Amino acid sequence: MTRTWSTPARIVAVAWVAALALAVATVLADDNAGRLLVGLATLLVAYLAAFATIARPRLTADANGLAVRGFASTTLLPWHEVKVKLQTTRRLGREQQTLELDADDRLVVLTKLDLGADPEEVAGVLHALRP
Repeated sequence: MTRTWSTPARIVAVAWVAALALAVATVLADDNAGRLLVGLATLLVAYLAAFATIARPRLTADANGLAVRGFASTTLLPWHEVKVKLQTTRRLGREQQTLELDADDRLVVLTKLDLGADPEEVAGVLHALRP
């Protein structure tokens, strides 16, 4: 059984629309400082949208282990090398959970936005899939 998780497609679409709107705002800006700032925001949002588009699915789990996809490559983590941990942090009066995949020389931290699901639920599925 193979399970996959990634950023929801509607959020990726919204990011592309925002990048397009910011690009139009960059062209329409009438002062150089505003054009620079909006142009930088355009590049940032376009980069994030491109990452969310290319790195799909972000996490794949099967009987062999985990695969974490990035911009240029996919990292394969066999089950015997990886520890799956759920981390809870408190920021700005709010608790946020992240899924940590701790291999010997690598730490991958995935948020709810990366996974498109609650990290606690994903951790439960990963523990169930682990041989």
